[in-house]
Amino acid sequence: MKIGFTLERDEFEYDIRGLLMAFYPGAEIIRDPQEETEWCLHVKASDLEDRVARKTAVKQMVYRELADRTGKELPWGTLTGIRPTKIAMALLEEGKEPDEIAQTMQEEHLVSREKSELSVRIVQVEKEVLRNVDYENGYSLYVGIPFCPTTCLYCSFTSYPMSKWAPRMGEYLDALEKELDYTAEAFRDRKLNAIYIGGGTPTSLSPELMDRLLSAICRRFDLTWLQEFTVEGGRPDSITEAKLDVLKRYPVTRISINPQTMNDETLRRIGRRHSVEEIRQAYRMAREKGFDNINMDIILGLPGEMPEDVADTLEQIKELGPDSLTVHTLAVKRASRLKMEAEGTVVAGGTQEEAEEMMEIASRGAEEMGLTPYYLYRQKNMAGNLENVGYSVPEKAGIYNILIMEEMQTIVALGAGTVTKAVFPGGRIERADNVKAVEQYMERIDEMIDRKRKLFGR
Repeated sequence: MKIGFTLERDEFEYDIRGLLMAFYPGAEIIRDPQEETEWCLHVKASDLEDRVARKTAVKQMVYRELADRTGKELPWGTLTGIRPTKIAMALLEEGKEPDEIAQTMQEEHLVSREKSELSVRIVQVEKEVLRNVDYENGYSLYVGIPFCPTTCLYCSFTSYPMSKWAPRMGEYLDALEKELDYTAEAFRDRKLNAIYIGGGTPTSLSPELMDRLLSAICRRFDLTWLQEFTVEGGRPDSITEAKLDVLKRYPVTRISINPQTMNDETLRRIGRRHSVEEIRQAYRMAREKGFDNINMDIILGLPGEMPEDVADTLEQIKELGPDSLTVHTLAVKRASRLKMEAEGTVVAGGTQEEAEEMMEIASRGAEEMGLTPYYLYRQKNMAGNLENVGYSVPEKAGIYNILIMEEMQTIVALGAGTVTKAVFPGGRIERADNVKAVEQYMERIDEMIDRKRKLFGR
């Protein structure tokens, strides 16, 4: 399907395109079409002087026309960005009452009552979780390990096969240690609040290389103000007793063991070469080693899965009892194999009604486990136009997860394919990207460091 649109005034194209994509997932959206389209949306300009008010008015107008034409409403209304809770947090910081914040989101952004109340609930938790984070003099550290046992069908993250890169992982750490050296020196007068080692799959590293990495971090940085140290185990087929022993030798406070689903057939379908029983074994082994803050991820809308499959996954996870659960709604991105291969062969995400039912099942399942929502973000092309939500038991909420979404503190990101975000006084945010290709990253590591020097002026 091809949908066209024209603008009476040349502004807000990104937001309008986002709304069209949300109402017509999978359609080709064309501005000022010169070819025949299913229909064409003509966007009228607003005469309001204030740009924010003008943007709100235009988006409301577009939303209502699309809702009338399709006969459906979107749970997040006119919001097309990935961080809807930033609106609620800003209003909370202004001293607004929770009911007033929810009402503003409903009236100005046409957000549903359920989602506006969820946003308010989450930002109240966030504010409490981040109460000891130093925004002015603090920072957090992300370390990317871009290797995986296999590439999952839906994945668009920077990842490379262990089988090919195992002989050169030591070289990768050589380059990474150069970035660590720079960061430790440049931020020696700042307080390190959180460390997150992600990927890829960090536990793709051998026990020896994992020990080398953790030792390199702990030798270089002052951990006096550290509030959280996460290592994303991710794939159960990469977790061994020896690797868990290494993690326990260092001040790692939180790990992830991510099943995505507890259905063996779905695991096979999405390219995961492990079983549900291996997930259980990895989880139990981590508990036996003394890890008391374990996160698990699941994805709603995986190919072939229906609400009853999600319910079964939640029941199995409930038996394990993780300290936190991150519920992702499948977003089929341009770079994933699912996007490239699914044309006419695999349907991911289901209908909006099925996606909403899955989210309700996950929310109810988390509540039954004693977990409450603590952070939220959205992505483009998500099933049902929904969201990703993190749930946790009290005092086990992921600090880094909130910081990366709310963009309130500088996060220095190291490794191939990572993005550093510098938060300056007044809330201005600037970025420095690292190249994605591992070989390019290793060859150009000095350039990656220079990019950070220019960003931070140090």
